Amino acid sequence: MTEAAPTPAALPPHVLERADVRSAVANHDFGEVFRLAKIHGNISYAKISEAVGYKREHIGKMARPETGGTGVRPRITQFHKILEVVDGLRIPGHLAGLAPRPWELERPATPSRLDDPSALIAQGGAGLWDVAEVLRRTEMSSINSAALESIEGGIDQLARAYPYADADYLHERTRNGLQYVTKQLEGRMTLSQHRELLVDTGWLFLLNACVQYDRGQREAANLSRAAALRIGQEAGHGEIMAWAWEIEAWFALTQGRWQDMLNAVEAGHVADQTHSVGVQLYAHKARAAARMGDARLVRDSLDAGRARLDRLPRPDHPEHHFIIDPDKWDFYEMDAYRLLGDDERAAAHARSVIRISTGPDGTEISPMRAAEARLTLGVGAARTGDIDEAIGMGTTALEADRKSLPSLLLVADELDKELRSRYPREAASRDFHERIMTLKRGAAKQELPF
Repeated sequence: MTEAAPTPAALPPHVLERADVRSAVANHDFGEVFRLAKIHGNISYAKISEAVGYKREHIGKMARPETGGTGVRPRITQFHKILEVVDGLRIPGHLAGLAPRPWELERPATPSRLDDPSALIAQGGAGLWDVAEVLRRTEMSSINSAALESIEGGIDQLARAYPYADADYLHERTRNGLQYVTKQLEGRMTLSQHRELLVDTGWLFLLNACVQYDRGQREAANLSRAAALRIGQEAGHGEIMAWAWEIEAWFALTQGRWQDMLNAVEAGHVADQTHSVGVQLYAHKARAAARMGDARLVRDSLDAGRARLDRLPRPDHPEHHFIIDPDKWDFYEMDAYRLLGDDERAAAHARSVIRISTGPDGTEISPMRAAEARLTLGVGAARTGDIDEAIGMGTTALEADRKSLPSLLLVADELDKELRSRYPREAASRDFHERIMTLKRGAAKQELPF
C-alpha cells in the first residue's frame, strides 16, 4: 500500500522528534506547535492555514508567544478541529493522545523494536494502551511502575477530553483501556500493583458509565457504574465509591427518581468526605430539591456545596471530568434557580456558563454545559413572552455536536412545556415539540450492549 500524500504543512521528522514540539502536541498547545514549525521546519503560517483550514491571521494569533500580563494564546479545543490540525500537520496520533490516524495506517509496515512505543502504535492497536504494553515488555515482570504510570496517564487524558471529545471516540478508547487493564490483572504482580490496577479499572468503568449514558445506553451504563462501585469497595477506594454514587444520583435525576437520588447523594457522602465529588453531590441534591419545590433545601445544599468548594485548592486541570472546579458552580446554581422560577438569577448564571465555556478563539470548551445554559435562557425568554428568542436558544442547544442526551432532554422538556403551555397555537412551538420527540425516539433506539 502506498504512503499517503503529504500536506503543505507536514512536519518533517527532525521537527517531530524535538522535545518541545512533542510537549506542545501532548498538551494540545497547537499555537506553540505552529510557532515551532515555522522556526524549526521553515513552514509558513500560510501553508499551515491551507493545511488545517484556519485563516492565516488566526494562525499567527495562536502562534504568538505568551508573555506575562497579556493572557494566554487562543487554544484549539473542539475535538474535530484537533483532528484537522493533527491530520494537516501529519502529526502521528499517539503524540496527541489519539488512535493512529487513517493516513498512518496506509504506510507499509516496518520492523520495530519492542522498546519503541512510537513504532508499535503507528502500526495500529489500542493507541494509548499500547504505550503501557511496550513499557511492560521492557522488563521481565508482568507489570512495572512505568507501565502503571502510562495507564494512569491514558485515563487522565480521556477524563480531560470528556467535556468536548466525541462520545463514540471516548467509548471506543475507554473500552480499549478496560480490555487492556483487565488483561494485565491476570499477570503476576505485588498486592500494591494489583490494587493500583484495580483502581485504574474503577476509574475506567466510571468514565465508561458516563459516556454510555450520554449515548443513551442506559442498561450498559448501569452495569459499568455497578462495576465501578464494586471495585471501589474491593480496593477500599472511597473516592471511586463516591463517584459511583454520584453517577447513580445523576441517573436518578434525569429519570425523575427524586428519593433514589437523595439516597445516592447520602451514600456518596458516607463513602468520601475529602475530594471534590462532595461538591457535585451537594449540587445534585440542590437540583433534586428544586424539582421537588423545596426552596429551603435548595439553598442549604448550595451553601454546603459552596463551602466545601471554597476549602479545596484550585485544580490544575479543571476540564477533568472527575474534578469539580469553581467554574462549574455557575452551572449548578443556574439549574436550581431556573427551576425555582428565579429567571433573573438563572439567566445571569447561564450567561456566565456560556462565557466560561467559550475559548478565546470562539470555540466551545464545554459544549454540553453551554447547551443547557442556552436552554435556560430559552426558558426565561418563553416566560417573558419572547418566543423567537426561546425557540432560537432551544434550537441552538439541540444542535450541539457533543451532547449528553438524558441531561439535555431533561432541560429541553422544561422549555418544551413552557412553549406548549404559553403558545399552544404557534407553529414554532409544535415544531420544537416534534424535534424533542424525534430526539427521544432516537435515544430509545440507542440502547446498545456494553
